[in-house]
Amino acid sequence: MVVEDRSRVEVMEGNQQRVEVNILLLGGRSVGKTALTVRFLTRRFIGEYGDIESIYSRVDRIDGQETCINIWDSLAGLNSSSISDKQLQWADGTILVYDICDRGSFEAVRQQLQLIRRGRKPSSVPVVIVGNKRDLQQHRRVSGEEGQLLALTERCGFFEVSAAETYHGVLLVFHQLVDLVRETRALRKSVARVKGIVRTVSAVFGKKRAE
Repeated sequence: MVVEDRSRVEVMEGNQQRVEVNILLLGGRSVGKTALTVRFLTRRFIGEYGDIESIYSRVDRIDGQETCINIWDSLAGLNSSSISDKQLQWADGTILVYDICDRGSFEAVRQQLQLIRRGRKPSSVPVVIVGNKRDLQQHRRVSGEEGQLLALTERCGFFEVSAAETYHGVLLVFHQLVDLVRETRALRKSVARVKGIVRTVSAVFGKKRAE
């Protein structure tokens, strides 16, 4: 499958400013990450998928701003050591999905987090951890408290959802990550602006001292 590398910069369509956000979706086999994606895109739940890798897009209006959300539903998560540098550099934010009925998928999320942290600065790429299949409480193997603790320790967002039962919870996952990406971008711009001011002031005072 050919994957298009989309621009992350803001683009103009007429007088409308649009923002693009690239989201990398990772998770082990059968955790429901493609079901989450399809639920977000179409509001429908489809339970069975093969191993599919693709990039999907959806345009939403979030806080009054038109936002194009590109979702790379990656097979890399099936092997926690296979996340590529290309994927990490492409992503503005990452969603890590595990199955609350499968402890192995939760441990895989821990490993994926470490790979992401090694590949990118922790503050540069927001991450949301999602425990899926909340509707299967009788088969739960990972407590909600464990998921929350991991997210708190790693400074990530956290949700438990059921892609099978609700659309609204899935919508919140993607929209919160978009909000986190926007906050990260704003902070980055602010830091760059401060550094620019410092460089300008330093140059002026350096010139005066030289005179």
